[in-house]
Amino acid sequence: MRVLSITTILLCINLMCFGQELKKISEELIFNSPSFQQCHASTIVEASPGVFLSAAFGGTREGNPDVCIWMSRFENGTWSQPVLMADGIQNDTLRYACWNPVLFKNNKDKIFLFYKVGPGVLPWWGMVRTSDDLGKTWTAPKKLPDGILGPIKNKPVQMEDGKILAPSSTETKESWKAHIEKSVDNGETWVNIPIDHNTEFDVIQPSVLIHGDGMLQVLCRSKNNSVIQSFSNDNGNTWGTMTKTSLPNPNSGTDALTLKSGLHVLVYNPTVQGRNGRAKLNVAISKDGLNWTDAVILENEEKGEYSYPAIIQDSKGKIHITYTYNRVNVKHVILEAL
Repeated sequence: MRVLSITTILLCINLMCFGQELKKISEELIFNSPSFQQCHASTIVEASPGVFLSAAFGGTREGNPDVCIWMSRFENGTWSQPVLMADGIQNDTLRYACWNPVLFKNNKDKIFLFYKVGPGVLPWWGMVRTSDDLGKTWTAPKKLPDGILGPIKNKPVQMEDGKILAPSSTETKESWKAHIEKSVDNGETWVNIPIDHNTEFDVIQPSVLIHGDGMLQVLCRSKNNSVIQSFSNDNGNTWGTMTKTSLPNPNSGTDALTLKSGLHVLVYNPTVQGRNGRAKLNVAISKDGLNWTDAVILENEEKGEYSYPAIIQDSKGKIHITYTYNRVNVKHVILEAL
C-alpha cells in the first residue's frame, strides 16, 4: 500500500474546502521509442481543431552539440514519431546545441516555431521557422534580429488589438532579467520592453496572464525560492516592480494561462531549491492572480524530474499540459474545467 505524504493529505483537504475546478481526463507519453536519449523543454499548440503539435529539444544530453528540435503531430487520436525540425549545424566543422522551442499560432493561423541555438545559454541566439498550412510545411530557419531572442520558454499572447507579447529573458553571470518582446505587425518585427531591470530578484522565463482593462501580470522563475511577479496597467507597454508571490519555486520553469472563463491557471513545482525540487508538479488556480489554490497533482514523487511545463486551452475549452518526464520523454495531460 502506498502511504500518502503529508503534502498530499493537506492538498486533498484544501481541494475539499475550496472546490476542485479542474479535472484530469487523460495522460500519455508523447514519444514512442525516440531516437534521442534525453529530451526537455516541451511546447504545444493547437494547429486546428483536434490537431496539435508538440516540440522539445532532444539529444544525448542538454547542451551537447547533437541536441536538436524535434516535433510530433497529434491527429486522429495518436502522436506521430518525432520529426527533426532544427539543428545547430553552422558549417562542416562547427555545431551547437538547440534549446527551448516555443510554438505559437497567431490570429492569421500562421504557426511560429521559435527556438535558440548556441554553445550555451549566455551566448545563444533566437531562431524561428513559420508555417502557413497549419504545420504541414515550414519555412527555412531564420535568425531573429540582434537583441531579439524570441519567447524564451513560454508562449506569446496576442491581445484583442492584434499586438503580440512574447515573454522573454536574459541570463548573464551577474544577473537574470525578464523582458517582453512586442510585435504590432503579427510577428514581422519586434521591440524589447524591460520588466523591472532594477529588481533585486534573479528572474527568467516569464509567462503572461491577462486581467482585462489593460492589466497584465507576469509570473517568473527565480533563484529566490519563490515565483516572482510584475504587473502592467497599460497592456504591457510598461511594467511595475517585481514582487514575491506566495508560490514556492525551486529555480525551475513554470507556465501560466488565463482561461476563456477568466480563471488563471499555473503549472509549477510546489517546492524550493534542493536535490529533488522537480519531483513534484502541481496545477494551481486563481481568480485574481494573487491568491492561488492547488487544484490538480500531476506528479508527487520523492525522486525524478517532472518540469518545464507548457499549458494551452484548445478550441473546445480543454486544457492541455506538456512537461518533461524524467528527461526521457514528454507527458501530455488533458484537463477540463468543472
